[in-house]
Parts: sequence; structure tokens; C-alpha cells
Amino acid sequence: MTALSGRAKLAGVFGWPVAHSRSPRLHGYWLQRHAIDGAYLPFAVRPENLAAALKAIPVLGLKGVNLTLPHKEAALGLMDGVSEEARRIGAINTIVVDGEGRLEGRNTDGYGFLAHLKASVPGWRAASGPAVLLGAGGAARAIAVALLDAGVPELRLVNRTAARAAALAQALGGGIAVVPWPNRASALEGAALLVNGTTLGMTGQPPLDLDLARLPREAPVYDVVYAPLETPLLAAARTRGHAIVDGIGMLLHQARPGFAAWFGVEPEVTAELRSFVLANP
Repeated sequence: MTALSGRAKLAGVFGWPVAHSRSPRLHGYWLQRHAIDGAYLPFAVRPENLAAALKAIPVLGLKGVNLTLPHKEAALGLMDGVSEEARRIGAINTIVVDGEGRLEGRNTDGYGFLAHLKASVPGWRAASGPAVLLGAGGAARAIAVALLDAGVPELRLVNRTAARAAALAQALGGGIAVVPWPNRASALEGAALLVNGTTLGMTGQPPLDLDLARLPREAPVYDVVYAPLETPLLAAARTRGHAIVDGIGMLLHQARPGFAAWFGVEPEVTAELRSFVLANP
């Protein structure tokens, strides 16, 4: 490990709990890889202490932090400035301290989603056809914004709670067709991309019940779940010949803008990094 000096650049992650976070391992890999005089630390911040912890970021000299559950939405109103993308998503996952000690809130989840999709399926183009997105929670909202901004001609939003899907569609404006959950299989007709933005299929969660028969075989299938790494959805899609994209890459790519802002180096997502982060117990 690289020894720290008194000039070390510091960043970290706020969460409650935070022990499960892979972010310290991820950023620690890049710090060592680039021999940077710096550290990335986990901070277990209770929800009732979030405002005080955020105020302490510039006081302690941190360059910024990531936010994980349950702080992504609560921190939105506690920033000095918020990016337009983060405002539309309604949550922040990255905070950067500017030269005057102001906290700038950003959301890089959509960036991470698109970067991983394009790296995994280089031939995918947003304009190639409709995208089907399952879910209307935090991750799904970031993905919806990213897909709309990328230029998908239609976003078919499918969620178990219809009212939540309708509220998201209304908040984001045009280009979204809300599909009732019982009709999710028919929503796949003619789609050019399928994304599972729910926790269905995650270890300890109910499985995702979805018949892929109507999904064109050239459409990639993306699952934000990465425990297990290959979900039943991805296994079924692989059997049908679809290009599949697992969820760990979204985590890796979303970290790149924050690392660059805090430590001054543009990091890369590599197979070695992927293996290193997945080896986290």
C-alpha cells in the first residue's frame, strides 16, 4: 500500500450501513494502480446525522464523497449546487467540493449504465428502437433519464406499482409509454433493448417472471442486479442468443467521474479491476 503524506487527497462514501460497499475496494484499486497520494474511506453515517456529516466534508478537507443508501435522495436539498441530471433523477450519488468549499451534487448512475452498455455491446445504438425498462425506483429513474437523453425513440416503462411508473413518466416528460405489469411480456415486441432495473432476481429476492419469446434476438438484455452476477434473466437471454450485460459494470463505470474529479486521474475499467472488485468478500 502507498504511504500517505500530509498532502494526501481524501474522499469516501457515506452510507448506513456502509460495510457492504465495494466502493472503497474499487477506488483503492485505482489509487494504488496510479500511485496516488490519497485514500478513499467508508463513513457509517446515520440518517439523522447526514446534514452534519455533509457540512463536515469541506471542513475536514475531503475532495468529496459518494452517497449510498439511504442518503441519495435526502442529500439533494442539502447541496450548494446540483447538476441538472441529478435534479431530474431526484437523487445524487457523487459530491464534489469546489474551490470555494461548496458542495456540488451529481448523479453518475446513468453515465455508468450507458458506458457499460456501450462497452459491452459496441453495436448498440439508442436510435435503433424502443427500450423496455422494468422498474421505477432510484436505479431505474437514472437509467430512464440516460436512455431518454441518449435518444431512444420510445421508452416502455413497466413497474409492479402502476402509480409509481405513471408518476415517473409524468416527471420526466415525453417519450415514455407506461405498460401495466401484467402486460410486460407484450411490451417486448419490437424492442431494441431490455433492462431490468428492479431487485427481482437478486439473491434473497423473488425471481423475475418474464417470458422473452417476443423480444427480438438482436436486442441486448441488461440486468442491474450483480448478486448473482448472472441472474436467471441473463441466463435465459444467453440461451436465446441475446447479448447480455450484467450489473457489476454499472457500479464500476459510475465511479469514474467522481474519481477523476477528486484525484485528478481518468481511471479505466479493466478485466483486472472487475475481478478484483468481485473478489471482495
